[in-house]
Amino acid sequence: MSARQKTGTATAHRVVILGAGYAGMAAAVQLAARTKRHEDVRVTVVNAQERFTERMRLHMTATGQPLAELSIPRLLEGTGARFVRGWVTAVDADAKTVRIDDDRVLPYDTLVYGLGGVADTSAVPGAEDHAYTLSGAQDAELLADRLEWLGSGTVVVAGSGLTGVESAAEIAERHPELNVVLLGRREPGADMNPRAKAYVRAALGRLGVQVRTGVEVAKVLPDAVELADGGSIVADAVLWTSGTRVSPLAAAAGLAVDERGRVVTDAALRSVSHSEVYAVGDAAAIRQGYGVMHGTCQGGMPTGVHAALSIDRALRGKQPKPFRFGYYHTPVSLGRNDAVVQFTRPDDSPRRICLTGRTAVRYKETVTASPWPTYGRMKKMPASGAFWPRGGRFTRVRETR
Repeated sequence: MSARQKTGTATAHRVVILGAGYAGMAAAVQLAARTKRHEDVRVTVVNAQERFTERMRLHMTATGQPLAELSIPRLLEGTGARFVRGWVTAVDADAKTVRIDDDRVLPYDTLVYGLGGVADTSAVPGAEDHAYTLSGAQDAELLADRLEWLGSGTVVVAGSGLTGVESAAEIAERHPELNVVLLGRREPGADMNPRAKAYVRAALGRLGVQVRTGVEVAKVLPDAVELADGGSIVADAVLWTSGTRVSPLAAAAGLAVDERGRVVTDAALRSVSHSEVYAVGDAAAIRQGYGVMHGTCQGGMPTGVHAALSIDRALRGKQPKPFRFGYYHTPVSLGRNDAVVQFTRPDDSPRRICLTGRTAVRYKETVTASPWPTYGRMKKMPASGAFWPRGGRFTRVRETR
């Protein structure tokens, strides 16, 4: 018997969504909008803060730039979804319960696990104690306060991936009095085509960012970073952007996880070990024809929408459809007045075409600003959120024999 064959709140099917990031919010809005007229389905969203964190703008928060106040409860108004503010401290997959702030317990029939990643400061001694991160708005605000207080000095950005590039550029532009050093194993923009990669390097040079590649941080001290080659760099502040880790709650709950702790899913985004649990965004190890997806907003929101569609189909007694997603771009800001957009094949490899300069700035801002109005449209027209590149042959998973 499906949930919709039952009536009354006593037998309502309880869907609990953990995490209201890009993926979790997409799942919440999509599912709540599709089920709001059905008393036999109750959707609850759990998040540590009422304010939605624009992760794609945290490098702006870290330099003291004011951002819009986006309220999760306000967005959920009219959908019938309930919002619970609190930290998820445990998941009991056998009892089908979630513990909030250690003193509240929420039972569920279906769980959407969307607790995203944070900066991995555990791999290098001293990073946890002495480095700043962009794991959330409060972390970014702490760095902003530190940068504002510094009259001069050196800021080391550890990690030359896209977050490191955007952060180094933003800090150098907003605080030209500071010496900004970007450290990493690889060249900034290493996965871009030669033109885009050269543009990134030139833009960092114009902003005065010192780039050191082929280096690895061995230890973070209160006033310096020690390198694996024996050298060191004096630092008045260190921003750690080298790698991410996910919450250990999924593994502790007994869910099947990969080597990075992400929930391993089937084609419909259900946990392979617990079919009543769906995983989305950074929290999920989702296999496509090109490999396991990496965490980005462009891929995270579709996973949330698809999980909602899968749950809705299951509640109606139908089989969920397989999830397929192909990447299409990599937008990178280089301060407020410059950017580069690398267009990609569905497997995230670079195409020949890219945008640079003010055109790229406008494109990047459109992308960055798009999630919130997209959620708003989904409240009124749920189907509007179900369109994304499926990736063609790149995303077909061949069955092993």
